[in-house]
Amino acid sequence: MQHFFGYILCVLSCAYWMPNTPVRMMKILIADDHEIVRHGLKRTLLEEFSFAEIAEAGDATELVNKAVSGKWDIVISDLAMPGGGGITALKKIKEINPDLPVLILSIYPEEQYALRVMNAGGSGYLNKDAAGDELIKAVNKILSGKRYFPDSILEKSRSLSATAQDVPLHASLSEREFEVFKQLASGFSIADIAASLSVNPSTVSTYRSRILEKMNMKSNAELTLYAAEFRII
Repeated sequence: MQHFFGYILCVLSCAYWMPNTPVRMMKILIADDHEIVRHGLKRTLLEEFSFAEIAEAGDATELVNKAVSGKWDIVISDLAMPGGGGITALKKIKEINPDLPVLILSIYPEEQYALRVMNAGGSGYLNKDAAGDELIKAVNKILSGKRYFPDSILEKSRSLSATAQDVPLHASLSEREFEVFKQLASGFSIADIAASLSVNPSTVSTYRSRILEKMNMKSNAELTLYAAEFRII
């Protein structure tokens, strides 16, 4: 009994003298318009960061609102979402919190969007087909203060920075213009594109005129050749 009370006194004494230094929990915000994808990301992240607090957003508007109103260690977002899309959301987030790391996930090839994500201030770009361990690798690298982009994209970025005259023509397009450009280059009609974007055909025609002017081209055929050369389609 004497040993028992001695143990209790020891525990109480240790608890009294132990400094009160709470450990800060990692906070992660994930965004995707598909609930099943969000759950998959959350499960993968919790396997590595078991004590992380993970919040979710289902569209670009909710993503921006949560990203700028809370304190996060990293944001992981889908590229294509309702409410403006991942790159538009990324730009808005960076305007308010330029130091917040944002990793963009996408089903699209890196040649199409990774450089645009980098130029918009993103910390990384990862294809959704990548294995879970690559997601963890990307998150850890970004949390260490580095970027996570394919080597080919990093090299392309360095090359473009060294020779500004080599900036590709499509880099001047807005996000919506780039979407229209891809569909025009893929052979879709004005009506098809209008239906896919839920806009009037006249709006698509206006975008087409802007695209041709910015890229100094005269026809859809030229757009197709250019897109094929740059592996955009």
